Amino acid sequence: MILVNGEDHACLDAHDRGLAYGDGVFRTLRSEAGEPLWWADHYAKLRADCAALALDCPAEDILRGEVGRVAVGVSGVVKILVTRGSGTRGYLPARGAATRVVMASPLPPHAVPGAPIDVRARWCRLRLARQPRLAGVKHLNRLENVLARAEWDDPEIFEGLLCDDADVVVGGVMSNVFWIRAGELFTPDLGACGVAGVARARVLRAAARLGLRARIERLPAAAILAADEVMICNSLIGVRRVARLEDKTWMPAGWTATLNAALYEDLV
Repeated sequence: MILVNGEDHACLDAHDRGLAYGDGVFRTLRSEAGEPLWWADHYAKLRADCAALALDCPAEDILRGEVGRVAVGVSGVVKILVTRGSGTRGYLPARGAATRVVMASPLPPHAVPGAPIDVRARWCRLRLARQPRLAGVKHLNRLENVLARAEWDDPEIFEGLLCDDADVVVGGVMSNVFWIRAGELFTPDLGACGVAGVARARVLRAAARLGLRARIERLPAAAILAADEVMICNSLIGVRRVARLEDKTWMPAGWTATLNAALYEDLV
């Protein structure tokens, strides 16, 4: 089912600014038996991202009800899009009602229960542009990710890791990245570009509960290669261990299972 402004249809106005300019934000979350996982975190992030673009965020009760309608009885993926709505031609954002789209789909194979925890990754050639105004926001302009994902078609490679134009690590094409070195947890500083995902925020909270020191820094690719364990995460897959990154391999150090378990301790 696809709901557009609460109506059961898949049609969007051709003048919608989400189509014309990528003028909007989105969330991708997991549902279990019809219940959205980590709803409070996802709605808070949606609201913050809408505020960053000066978009009207849908009321929580309305959006939560629509999520329940599309996900009823289903374990799968729910996607929420909020655009600035339809407007006249031109870049000037007109004030008007936002468009909201809520849809559900089955879990992709890599996110189903029992999918491998250990994954293989590669470095992407594409470099992310730095734009602090949009840093951290999950906006609809994801062309960089599309081009980066087009760099490989090897089904053995699960994820591509991205750097910015200063060759500083930012994250994965569809994930955030963490690594452990000498008992400390590292993750990239996303103050210049990249998406600050809900799973990333929950891993950082979990680390605090575990007494694990977390360091958020701008670091080069060499920092990952020197790690004891490298992990990626998002709201569909949880935490996965990068067992191989091109020619570099790692043996398990135990942190992936620990952080993945802690990620789900608070299910709201």
